[in-house]
Amino acid sequence: MIQMISYDLKKPGQDYETLIKEIKALGSSWCHALKSTWLVETVKSADQVRATLKARMDANDLILVVNVTGDNYSGYLDEEVVAWLRTHM
Repeated sequence: MIQMISYDLKKPGQDYETLIKEIKALGSSWCHALKSTWLVETVKSADQVRATLKARMDANDLILVVNVTGDNYSGYLDEEVVAWLRTHM
């Protein structure tokens, strides 16, 4: 399944490299679709993904994880993101 991860990181200048590494490690394939939005092909549920990532975030940061498995999507995106979507959704 494909999980869409979107977040707001509240503290400027914070190093979130660990969070990004954790996102990339969640599944077999990932795509950094927008500035704070990732798509990850994973066997984990939205709740499992949220719990895993929240442990790497500050207490005031926000996160949304949504299962977007399927072929119904629309957007204006970079070509590499469109190619990833065509391959994985």
